[in-house]
Amino acid sequence: MLPAAPPGGASSYTPAAASARVSVPPNTMPPTNNHVLLALPPTAASASVLRSLRSEGVSVSPVSDGIGVLDAVRNRDPALVVLDVELPGPDQAAVLAAVQNEAPNVPVIAVTPRERRLGLLALLRGDRDDFLVRPFAVDELAARIRLRLRMGPAVEHTVLRHGELVVDTEFGDVSVDGQPVSLSPTEYALLMALIAEPGEVVPPHRLAREVWSEPASPNLVQVYISYLRRKIGPDRIRTVRGEGYVLEA
Repeated sequence: MLPAAPPGGASSYTPAAASARVSVPPNTMPPTNNHVLLALPPTAASASVLRSLRSEGVSVSPVSDGIGVLDAVRNRDPALVVLDVELPGPDQAAVLAAVQNEAPNVPVIAVTPRERRLGLLALLRGDRDDFLVRPFAVDELAARIRLRLRMGPAVEHTVLRHGELVVDTEFGDVSVDGQPVSLSPTEYALLMALIAEPGEVVPPHRLAREVWSEPASPNLVQVYISYLRRKIGPDRIRTVRGEGYVLEA
């Protein structure tokens, strides 16, 4: 299981969860529904996120009030819900609970002002949902959405295998060569970002956006890569100089 985050290393990323364990074949990721319900106020930032995702072929349904969120969840089969907790309409805590009840296997990225984040954490399913503090960088939200879509619906897979590296995303358990490995939340988030693209080079700037809720420097990414190497094996993460990092089998 995941231990408490180390000082200065906290991440808002949480692993997906599922009600059934289904193994993914080695070095493969399952196909995913890529429909996103984007429940944000109609601002320039939300319009930019919408354009960015659609330009990449992601199906997006924009919604600007709480009642529309519930209707869209029931009728549009989203793979992911992005929900601003200060949308007009019904109390958004009630809307969030209704979304979780209506679509229990659909992850939610909740957008919140900083002063409400602690209260929001109690409402999130820690093994499935995520949150982002507002104001946020457009590319950060887009990156988190892309990461969630690559991971796929939680109900379809909970055990990821890459060579002798195994990640049980339902419980946050990691093992290497059959031996359990204890990771901090930030190390776990970093591993999940790498395993989402096994064998592919992942640039450090993308890891920084996907793992840390605050801006992270390439040096911080390098430090946590070194932490992760110590735990899963130095040869499992290859550095491609000037490009990024590759998770090896």
